Amino acid sequence: MKNVPLASVDHVDRAVLPIGTDYPPGHLLDWHEHRRAQFLYGATGVMVVDTADGTWTVPPERAVLIPAATRHRVRMLGVSTRSLYVEPAAVPWWPGTCVVVDVPPLLRELLLAAVDFEAEYSLSGREGSIADLLLHEIAARAPLPFHVGIPASADLAALCRAYLADPDAGVTNAEWAARTASSERAFTRRFRAETGDSPAVWRARARLLAAVPMLRTASVTAVSGRLGYASPAAFTAAFTRAFGTPPSRFTASGRGPR
Repeated sequence: MKNVPLASVDHVDRAVLPIGTDYPPGHLLDWHEHRRAQFLYGATGVMVVDTADGTWTVPPERAVLIPAATRHRVRMLGVSTRSLYVEPAAVPWWPGTCVVVDVPPLLRELLLAAVDFEAEYSLSGREGSIADLLLHEIAARAPLPFHVGIPASADLAALCRAYLADPDAGVTNAEWAARTASSERAFTRRFRAETGDSPAVWRARARLLAAVPMLRTASVTAVSGRLGYASPAAFTAAFTRAFGTPPSRFTASGRGPR
């Protein structure tokens, strides 16, 4: 199925409903939730998924697992998606929070085949076998670290979301503490308690996540300068340490057939 609203087929008695959807550039799917779990794969472009607990950046050739009944929003940056909507009872192993995973060639081809199914596809033969194999392949995926947590406190969450939207390497702990009317020491202690990281470590990781969508249209050199790194080499080293792959892999020139 392609460009079909989930609500129109959610009632269909299939554990896995594959739907492909094309979105205009910069499209925002505002806050919503699904009864089913969702496997959201960006066949093109970059996705940024927000929940109350964190932000997940989904580079090209990756996907995000979204638990059932999880309120979320998705920013689509040049994305054509291939989604699976899955009955929760069929996937008791589904993670309890969002997880970004790799999409190797077999899984990608299964997804591309599945979105051509009708809603009431045959459970026997090829189509049912593909649906079953999709779940086996997804279960075998390992989490990737394209994520930062968002604090539960409203004031800290507002600081973090604003920073993700416009990361500034010059921001200091003292500035953030002043915005929350607390001492730098008290602010740092509270921030670490809610995120597990110091504010400086959190901001460094947030800048690296923000680099992923920037790399769609800018060079490694341009992005490293925008994010306040001393050199492209320093940015490349930090990015590779955090995500296990160099930033050049996500530039227009670095993408291609896998």
